[in-house]
Amino acid sequence: MFLSVFDVFKIGIGPSSSHTMGPMTAANAFLALILSPDWPRPSGAKVAAIKVSLHGSLAYTGVGHGSDRAVVLGLTGATAESVDPDRMGETVASVEKSGRIQPPGHPAYDFQPKTDLVLDKKTPLTGHANGMMFSAFDSNGRLLLKQIYYSIGGGFVVTDIELEKMRGAKKAESQKVPYPFSSAKQMLDMAHRSGLSIAQMKRANEESAMSREELDAKLDRIWEAMRGCIDRGLAVDGIMPGGLKVRRRARQIHDKLQEEWRSNRPNPLLANDWLSVYAMAVNEENAGGGRIVTAPTNGAAGVIPATIRYYEHFHEDWDQDGIRDYLLTAAAVGGIIKHNASISGAEVGCQGEVGSASAMAAAGLAAVMGGTPEQIENAAEIALEHHLGMTCDPIAGLVQVPCIERNALGAVKAVTAASLAMKGDGQHFVPLDACIETMRQTGNDMSEKYKETSTGGLAVNVVEC
Repeated sequence: MFLSVFDVFKIGIGPSSSHTMGPMTAANAFLALILSPDWPRPSGAKVAAIKVSLHGSLAYTGVGHGSDRAVVLGLTGATAESVDPDRMGETVASVEKSGRIQPPGHPAYDFQPKTDLVLDKKTPLTGHANGMMFSAFDSNGRLLLKQIYYSIGGGFVVTDIELEKMRGAKKAESQKVPYPFSSAKQMLDMAHRSGLSIAQMKRANEESAMSREELDAKLDRIWEAMRGCIDRGLAVDGIMPGGLKVRRRARQIHDKLQEEWRSNRPNPLLANDWLSVYAMAVNEENAGGGRIVTAPTNGAAGVIPATIRYYEHFHEDWDQDGIRDYLLTAAAVGGIIKHNASISGAEVGCQGEVGSASAMAAAGLAAVMGGTPEQIENAAEIALEHHLGMTCDPIAGLVQVPCIERNALGAVKAVTAASLAMKGDGQHFVPLDACIETMRQTGNDMSEKYKETSTGGLAVNVVEC
């Protein structure tokens, strides 16, 4: 099993990797399919119109997550990595006014979002909670092409056929890598036999497809995007969009912490306060639809940047190589979790989002603190274990309450887990693999009300105002 660090960490936009970036990516894929020679066209048939329906969790919380807007943007040819957040509203308004889209390389197609984009809460698609159906028609209304896509978390999108293959027989390894671990046990065994760290094994896997210089440059770009998101979040205040009238708090808290820092007043919770404000800054920026890095999802995007910034802030021996090792180690753990369970809140609840992010962050931090592979695995297990059972119940379907503060606490847990693990020798009672399997089983047993549908939990017990 090989999942690249750049599959785990993807630059995109907020507020959701599965509900915003996923639908945009699916729209991009459908446009590519229309131009592809791989689907059998009736003689002389030409696509004249497109219709889209969103199902399951995408239908229930699509408006709050901007799923409808993301589909429109994707059908204009915009991608999650390249779209300008400041011009998205203008683009959507233009499509609504004209009822037409003309993506680059395509003719114009009829597409009126108010009628041709349906949030279907009554008809779930069987493959995954985040289902989408894209259809293309000719000028006479004849169906020419239909494709189902599933957004399976972290911005990953697969077709219905691809999803069946993923859940069926194990596919042959598409990319040969020197250390193809698919479980934590395999990872530890390979580290023991090779004498390499987890980051070194992950680096060797990545360098089977690119040079060391290219890998380092791409890792640095990921961190710079994360750092930029923190900085923007600390510089902006005001009310976040969506109707809940939730006020941004990161800038105000940051200003108070700066004042305390300058005055040298004792604060035993100082590290936790900085961790929290860094994480909140990222997720407030995410809630505002800004530029974000999935880590491993948008809803959990604040945990890892916050702990890296903490590493810079409180560890005098930090350096750029350390940040690269952190990202490589975190991605190794994230890949194992995704392969054996899920990082999708719509599939397993928030334990799969903030829980996974906290485990990845704990592993990365333990690595740069000099941890052995066993201590790193222990740190990840501690962090994940103490997120088991966490529901995904965003109020009004917005990635604001309780999501923003959950990232702050996920970062605090990650640092605590890394510290606890580093105090031991790596021997512990619950293996990380067992914890991941427990998360998968817990997610399967969890009521759909608590899996990003906003039909249970805080979403129904707190009055929207």
